[in-house]
Amino acid sequence: MKKHIYILVLIATFFSACDESDFLKETPADFMSASNSYSTSSDFDQAITELYYLTRYEFYCNQERSAQDYFMGTDLLRNGSSGSSIPNLASAYGASSSIAQAHWDKLYLLIAQSNTAISRLPNSTLGSDDQISYAAKAKFFRGLAYRTLAYLYGGVPLQLEEVTAPKTDYVRATREETIKQAISDVKFAAENLPDITAVVDGEISSPAAYHLLSELYLAAYNTDKTKTQYLDSAITAATEVIDNSALGLMTERFGSRSTETPGDVYWDLYRTDNQNRSTYNNTEGLFVIQMELTGTTAGGTDLTTLWSSPGSYLLERMCAPQTSLFSMTHGTTTYKPFTWPIGDYTGGRGIGSCVPTHLFDKEVWGGYGSTEFKNDIRNANHNFVRKFHFNNANFDTTIFGSDTIDIDNLPDGWTFLTGESLQDTFPGRYLMCYQTKCTNPYDHPSALYTNATTYALTNSAGAGGTYTDQYMFRLAETYLLRAEAYFYKGNTTAAALDINVVRSRANAASVAAADVTLDYILDERIRELGIEEKRRLTLGRLGSEIFYDRVTTYNPYYSLGTPFSTTYTLYAIPQSAIDANKGAVLEQNTGY
Repeated sequence: MKKHIYILVLIATFFSACDESDFLKETPADFMSASNSYSTSSDFDQAITELYYLTRYEFYCNQERSAQDYFMGTDLLRNGSSGSSIPNLASAYGASSSIAQAHWDKLYLLIAQSNTAISRLPNSTLGSDDQISYAAKAKFFRGLAYRTLAYLYGGVPLQLEEVTAPKTDYVRATREETIKQAISDVKFAAENLPDITAVVDGEISSPAAYHLLSELYLAAYNTDKTKTQYLDSAITAATEVIDNSALGLMTERFGSRSTETPGDVYWDLYRTDNQNRSTYNNTEGLFVIQMELTGTTAGGTDLTTLWSSPGSYLLERMCAPQTSLFSMTHGTTTYKPFTWPIGDYTGGRGIGSCVPTHLFDKEVWGGYGSTEFKNDIRNANHNFVRKFHFNNANFDTTIFGSDTIDIDNLPDGWTFLTGESLQDTFPGRYLMCYQTKCTNPYDHPSALYTNATTYALTNSAGAGGTYTDQYMFRLAETYLLRAEAYFYKGNTTAAALDINVVRSRANAASVAAADVTLDYILDERIRELGIEEKRRLTLGRLGSEIFYDRVTTYNPYYSLGTPFSTTYTLYAIPQSAIDANKGAVLEQNTGY
């Protein structure tokens, strides 16, 4: 079906661009053409399904582009697979880079498909109510795409109608204009989409749109801080979500593995089948991307290979350590205490490409050994692994004196081969702390096990994916968005109340109003969301100055080589887009 939609769009574009003679004008009745492919509700259902598919592709299933780009170059993670090399961001994010090209192309494809659906509605057979409904869905995705482009590239060209002939005279709108367009689209969606109780798993709803709208109002304020009216709008939009009686944070154990220990309600949020309302009545998920082997709206994924187009979500591969390369030496003897890949708490088939910063690992938790470090359930070892149980049956654990290695307390007398490490407070990518939300300990898809008793996984191309549904938007983040808006307004009391709703569920101490700062809110986002959050979008929303300060303060990796600068808070406009735009100048971002 998805391939058919691509073909239909190409056919529609081709015929719309032709100067047909009258004798060629006819109304086909028995085959798809430009004139009848967007007519019925079934046609538009297929078009909207394509928008879900493209969204899933861009944010989750475009190989490394989804699983690395939205985290790297931020305060959250650094590159662990680069060995001893230093970062070359001018090349990585430059005009000829695959990073800049891939996101630009996919997001503008999402916009083009949205525009086609919107432009075809008036000439369809649909009634006015149905036209509004489909327009709301298409505008949600168009707004999502423009929002993402604004955060990644700054101001970009705005195209709001279907393109039916070659166009080569695009000019860039400002960042403010781009965000305003996203607000217009998402506001229409929020006001016209159904409530979350009226949609199926994975489908967008009014609360999902209001969540995104709240974020966009904050982005508009971050762009022009004289326009404080956006803060009230952000609060109102977030409140629409928070006050919805069908929604609420999950505060008790629930779901497919709720009786297991160790575990807690935060751990339960990320286990198989637990993300959707229809299975275990998860009232926290607002927009859940369907990634499991069977899914609903544009759902399902592929076990046979990670590299199909689109492929699986490579979060386990990128964010879990590669314990196969870990070794430790005592005296003259070297030991390899881990078998790999194993679907336990060693991280499945990870390769350690994304290493947590010291901020993510220690500082946001109050430092190793602090009360917060010990009590916050989000930092418990089953949620954020730092203690690894040896799983190589041939390793005599009495030699080490324990069956577990604690990477925060490495014993004297041993030498550990951990991969390169730029921070001496934890090892490198061979054995690093990681969040278990990137994997599913003891519950990988059965087809990936070579031995279900020992949880040994295949080393084939299908392993290393994250085969659980993923939260695009979650209610806990809505509270933090509203807290941010309250903070900007100077109402730190209200901000603290919202933050403490999230912290209370995590068994974390309440924050006092006097201690609420923007840095605190950004740290709380790390504590609550971690690698669930597309961190580059959050920092991009806040603007280059804050982005720059957070990276240079908390990610020393990017002080190597050519130092991190505000240039790298945005990607370059792809050179291919500039070269194709013959009729006008498509200006490049500063510094590239």
